[in-house]
Amino acid sequence: MFFSPRHISYLNLSFCILLWASIPLASKKILVEMTNVQMLFWSTIFSFLVLAGMVAFQGKARLLARQSVRTYAWMGLLGLLGAYLYYMLLYGAFARTTAAEGFILAYTWPILVSLLSVVLLGEKLTGARVAAILISFCGVIIIVTQGQIVTLALTNLTGDLLALAGAFVFALFSVLGKRGRYDPTLSTAVYFSVALLAVTATVLFTGSVVWPSPHVWPWLLYNGLLVNGVSYIFWFKALEHGDTFVISNVLYLTPFLSLVYVYFWLDEAILPSALVGLVVIVAGVGIQAARNRVSTRPADQNGQ
Repeated sequence: MFFSPRHISYLNLSFCILLWASIPLASKKILVEMTNVQMLFWSTIFSFLVLAGMVAFQGKARLLARQSVRTYAWMGLLGLLGAYLYYMLLYGAFARTTAAEGFILAYTWPILVSLLSVVLLGEKLTGARVAAILISFCGVIIIVTQGQIVTLALTNLTGDLLALAGAFVFALFSVLGKRGRYDPTLSTAVYFSVALLAVTATVLFTGSVVWPSPHVWPWLLYNGLLVNGVSYIFWFKALEHGDTFVISNVLYLTPFLSLVYVYFWLDEAILPSALVGLVVIVAGVGIQAARNRVSTRPADQNGQ
């Protein structure tokens, strides 16, 4: 039995979730001795190298000469948005506000992806879709605040604005990248080549080039090669044929999976509130899945 394009999209999405859920773990291991800019610099080097290698291995290097100047200009803009500016804003937010507050605000980007898809891609927005996404987002809030939702107070306006700006930037990057319909491997390699130029200029300007220690090297390699590199290919392949609203919902499983990673690698307990949050997230995903089954049933019956 062959998988449909939509099934393959959701398989790619699952790879994204598995990798992105490890961001807190990798960051915690690296930021012990490096700044956020240093971490981004080294990670981007490895991201570019692995993506350039994939382009060469897949025989797509010849396609580079076939792209127009306009296409490269557009890819360059996307690279600045999603592979450089997003991380600068996100890391700047985490440097100024609490982890819980920054994480909640930064994780509004799946909601923004859904809204921007309506505006820029012409996808339909329904009440059921809005309800499903908001329910899943509430599950994220429960997990991150450890159930203490009422006591969460905004602590730093600058950090909050940076987190929201980062969320908007990555959402815009995702939607514009989907609309561009570029080859995922080739375009992602271009994105990170532009990001490498930008972050190198930033590091040289700030004078913060630091050689990593042996303890940090494995985590930098993992973060650069997979989390910040190959995952972007999975992401755009997921967006290519998948339902944007379903993808936005399922992405909210990422914070819970992060807790599982932290539990096994850092011996931090998984609180009951995390399980409650997981149930809420799954409820939101279930609402969206049920809506999709109802909307596609007549087409399935007609095709029989």
